[in-house]
Amino acid sequence: MHVVEYLLDLSGIGRNRMQLRWVSSAEGQLFADYVTQFSDLTRELGPFDLDQFKLPLAAVEQTLTSPRIRWLMGMSRQLTERENVYHEKLNEEEYTRLLHQAIEEEYEKALVLEAIKESPQLVREISGRIGLPKPRVSFWLSHLKNSGQAEIKGYDETTPKFVALAA
Repeated sequence: MHVVEYLLDLSGIGRNRMQLRWVSSAEGQLFADYVTQFSDLTRELGPFDLDQFKLPLAAVEQTLTSPRIRWLMGMSRQLTERENVYHEKLNEEEYTRLLHQAIEEEYEKALVLEAIKESPQLVREISGRIGLPKPRVSFWLSHLKNSGQAEIKGYDETTPKFVALAA
């Protein structure tokens, strides 16, 4: 849940748009109370514009299925409670910092990839669309190109346009 909440905040959607509560089937009134609370909260937040958050939602989903993030989450106990082969272990704060850094990087990369799935685009177009600085967009485009996930597809004068390759 922590990872999903962090991603929802990072994407601008906000963690309050989602809740998870465990309720027994014998706790009908508690369930009704939770639904009422969540309904009131979402009413306060206002309507959710799916078109506005199309790219961030796709990037959140891609980040959650990223092998890097899944590995880090799966190894949390190993990294924080046991030792690695060098007899080192991370404290909870170090692990959380490492996880957040990985989430931010995977989210940025996914956001750039989602942005170029629709059509070939220039770095400045991508930057303006997703809100990342041009140097950061260039960094991720280089990474995506080197990993075979994107390619140059035409030019605007001498400036390359990038497009995502089919998975």
